[in-house]
Amino acid sequence: MSDRSIDTGTEDLLARVEDRVAILEMNRPERRNALSGPMLQGLERALDEAERSSDVGAVVLTGRGGAFCAGGDVKGMAGENGGGGGAGRGSLDSAIHLQRLSQRNTAGRIYTMPKPVIGSLPGAAAGAGLSLALACDLRIASEKAILTTAFARVGFSGDYGGTFFMTQLIGSARARELYYLSERIDAKQAEQLGLVNRVVPAEGLEEQTLELARRLASGPTVAYRYMKENLNRAVGGEVMECLDLEATHHVHTGLTRDHREAVKAFVAKREPTFEGR
Repeated sequence: MSDRSIDTGTEDLLARVEDRVAILEMNRPERRNALSGPMLQGLERALDEAERSSDVGAVVLTGRGGAFCAGGDVKGMAGENGGGGGAGRGSLDSAIHLQRLSQRNTAGRIYTMPKPVIGSLPGAAAGAGLSLALACDLRIASEKAILTTAFARVGFSGDYGGTFFMTQLIGSARARELYYLSERIDAKQAEQLGLVNRVVPAEGLEEQTLELARRLASGPTVAYRYMKENLNRAVGGEVMECLDLEATHHVHTGLTRDHREAVKAFVAKREPTFEGR
């Protein structure tokens, strides 16, 4: 089958198939590719098609405009009555259920789909954006990439599987440090910790990512399917249970005064004053 586009239903996520590689590009460069509802829905559609399509052997997830993904749109949260975390989407139970579905169908789908997925990080990967990158099988980062969990800075507990994926990659002690302190680390530090597999010059990121993706796409797909299942089972724990628990906690923390204060502080470019409630 010849190269083709994938209909994501939104301009916030662009997707195409080239040389048996599905290339998914987050496309909100003016917001450093911060997540939007349409982007997440488009990602669900694109991942579903990539997993089902026989002309796709590997997937690349990346961002346009120099960033990977800045995570949740904090400025957008400032305009919501209840802050972020889905608080403005009806009842609490409904918000948690919708958050669970979104996480399972995006980060969970990336982690469990029987095809290799590469995260290509041209720049910032923060919050839920970092979680999506960590869900991938492999990560290639530009030397300009910056990674941060970011959640503590906006009074959130974290979402999209980051606590699970990071703990599996670098261990509990390091994961706790990066979550609690929300410090920014550069690409080289990320490589040393084991959060990314390779760091490459910015101008060579796309070429090297696609070279690796084409190699995987032309490889033994049945063997890769079972390798991935074996590797996922080997790490222990249950990813979907973790995703569901994260969703519950993330929505709850989105209702706290601390979160609302942190969002206001973010927009005002000042340090937040937390009250513990």
